Amino acid sequence: MKFGLAQINSTTDVAGNLEKVRDYTRRAAEAGAAFVVFPEATMSAFGPGLRDVAGERTDSWRAAMTELAAETSVTVIVGEFAATDEKVINLLAVYSPSGERSDYAKIHLYDAFGFKESDTVEAGEEPVVITVDGNDVGLALCYDIRFPKLFAELSRRGAKLALVSASWGAGPGKVEQWETLARARALDSNMFIAAVGQADPEVTGVAVPKKGPTGVGHSLVSDPFGHVLTSLEGGEALEIVELDLAGADKAAEAIPVLTNAKLGY
Repeated sequence: MKFGLAQINSTTDVAGNLEKVRDYTRRAAEAGAAFVVFPEATMSAFGPGLRDVAGERTDSWRAAMTELAAETSVTVIVGEFAATDEKVINLLAVYSPSGERSDYAKIHLYDAFGFKESDTVEAGEEPVVITVDGNDVGLALCYDIRFPKLFAELSRRGAKLALVSASWGAGPGKVEQWETLARARALDSNMFIAAVGQADPEVTGVAVPKKGPTGVGHSLVSDPFGHVLTSLEGGEALEIVELDLAGADKAAEAIPVLTNAKLGY
């Protein structure tokens, strides 16, 4: 399986974000990627007026993503939002070249480190596994990475790779937590983990809203034994990754943590 990790900074300029997604997706297509995954909140960075942005721009954004996937023959997996009557839904959306669209709604909302995502975001309820390039892939968003049971469930549903798309809040120790959590979820679910986050605006110089999580960069891929196969620094970058997902079966045979688990988890 060959895919792209697109570590970018998005802003509240939806049109500008769209152009960046087009650029990175076309570059991933040229490199032979079957899919490319972008960070959480790629459609628009977290910030004031997010529900209005989602309500006004969702239809045009989705049409553009559908067109891009068809144009490039690459599945585009991207963080976006939809509006409800009072809140937004934080989504990781999947656009296939055939025109099909599916999504995962973030289950675990970021009510931590002084930020309360649940004030403005409606939580999802159902884990999601998709099929990309003939392989089952689990989907997760940001704060989800702190909850091992979700990844165990994705693995039990057949996923050998889980994608974690994030807009990771900066702060002391947060890069280390991000890296440790990605490797831990790989180890305790017998899966590969591809964790892609927003780039660090302190590195890129991209202007992002002051309130809400932005990004720290340091996207990475861990194998099921917790080995980091590839990792990025803080800046914007496109990393092309090639994996043999049979490694997940080898891990499950060597360390059958889900088979050995007691009490149903």
